[in-house]
Amino acid sequence: MLSEKLEATYSFDVVIIGAGPAGLNSAYRLKTQLPGLTFTVLEGRDDIGGTWDLFRYPGIRSDSDLYTYGFTWHPWPFAKPIAEGHLIKSYLKDSVSRHGLSDSIHLHHKVIAADWSSKSQRWHLVVNHDGETKRFQARFIVLGAGYFDYQSPMKVEIPGLEGFAGKVIHPQFWPADYDYSGKKIAIIGSGSTATTLLPALAEKAARVTMVQRSPSYILRVMGRSGRSSWVWNYLSSSFRSFYQRLRHALMQALFVAFCHYFPARARDVMRKLTVSQLPEWIDYDRHFSPRYNPWEQRMCWDVNGSFFEALRTGKAGVATGRIETVTDGGIRMEDGSTVDADVIVTATGINMKIGADIDLRVDGERVVWGEKLAWNVTMIEGVPNMGFMFGYTNAAWTLGIDNAITILIRLIKFMECNGYASVVPRVPKEVKADTVRLFQLTSTSATRHEDTILPRGVERIFLGQQSQPDAPESPDGEHGRGAALGVVASNAPVRLVHDEPPAARPVLRSPGRLRERREVAEQARVPPDATPRKSGMTSSSARKYEPKARPCSRRTRAT
Repeated sequence: MLSEKLEATYSFDVVIIGAGPAGLNSAYRLKTQLPGLTFTVLEGRDDIGGTWDLFRYPGIRSDSDLYTYGFTWHPWPFAKPIAEGHLIKSYLKDSVSRHGLSDSIHLHHKVIAADWSSKSQRWHLVVNHDGETKRFQARFIVLGAGYFDYQSPMKVEIPGLEGFAGKVIHPQFWPADYDYSGKKIAIIGSGSTATTLLPALAEKAARVTMVQRSPSYILRVMGRSGRSSWVWNYLSSSFRSFYQRLRHALMQALFVAFCHYFPARARDVMRKLTVSQLPEWIDYDRHFSPRYNPWEQRMCWDVNGSFFEALRTGKAGVATGRIETVTDGGIRMEDGSTVDADVIVTATGINMKIGADIDLRVDGERVVWGEKLAWNVTMIEGVPNMGFMFGYTNAAWTLGIDNAITILIRLIKFMECNGYASVVPRVPKEVKADTVRLFQLTSTSATRHEDTILPRGVERIFLGQQSQPDAPESPDGEHGRGAALGVVASNAPVRLVHDEPPAARPVLRSPGRLRERREVAEQARVPPDATPRKSGMTSSSARKYEPKARPCSRRTRAT
């Protein structure tokens, strides 16, 4: 536990950890919806972008359409619904610049530890800034650092790999300016990374072979959005953005629902679509017929048919089965076939991790993610004043993180209106804890370590999410009721702790009771300690971390 006597150098109402899409979206929402609160964004890397700054392998692109993946407050401006990684990073930088978020973001600030103090009702953070240790305090923290390990990919035992005479590369750490022209390349894996790499590498390589243990579904999608002249020439840009976002969201939701409710028919459709694009010498049943139904794992996208085109040219191929061993010059399969290779790319998946390696504690007691339950996929059981941004798996990831920060902001508004210092989700004793998985997919990356690194949900109360539910009407209200693929949660009680604890602490239960409390709160005296301060900074040097031109803080009424 961090010492209570340590005086923090920097103090904010909210500290956002991570400057990827989740962190940037959280920063904008806080700036515009809670202008009276101070906040800062701490990013451990040397640039913003998160995923789009880390991954730089050939062909890196989105696997969700960018009309729904992009921010609602800064719509995706291009006619390409699927775009390359560098273009997405440029879009994120433009979002930061246009909406005045630059002054709030601080790079090379890696959060090492975070400890909640019930005594001070504050988070105490230890931050490494280029080797120098700095200390921050915050009333709230928001984890927007993603769901995978940035330092190490998922490790898979591949027999004989250490004896390979050529070069071994993992896509997460693709070497800059690596020239693979004229080389024979074997890609181990069959997920979205592998199917993206194959056509990109085939442009310059002598031969590219995707070595897969079992097949995945691969769906051809268009790389450019169809532009009907009346939409693009006569409607405003804001309406065009709304139209494209709605169109792509509906198409995705309908397709996922079709796969979910009619799996046999969906398999037939995928078979016909795939067979029509395969060259005659590649057997569909062996190489492209997965053992699972469509959308039980996230579907791979083939932009403009480039994957199947590479197969048809003969410069690329597929080998399916188990690897017996890696030899000095390639890969030998258990069926006796061989794959010659000068380069092996291990596209075996990401190593999932929530919490960005932060030593997270509550009053000195370490938080073990795998032992916790998630409330509204926004907060963690028993952890006060902390939101974690976790997106959707069957829709654009950013739709989920935007819903999460919306829930958190509404909760903070309610607390500000009523003078509460902290909030902590707890599962009522009378609720039977029938847990469900937070990540509703069956891929190896999603299931390998989920019991230890991911929180779980309680059915009907604390639930994992797949597709977009409606935002709640109140911090303790229900959302997603009746949505075909959405969350059916959550009127779970949320315990609020007051700066000066009253005799009976309220428990949020229903929107009706919430309205009654709001009316009473307007007439009640709020203790001075419940009013957020402008910055609470304890040194003049802290001013560089405070966003410029911030309005004076005052209590924000819940809306």
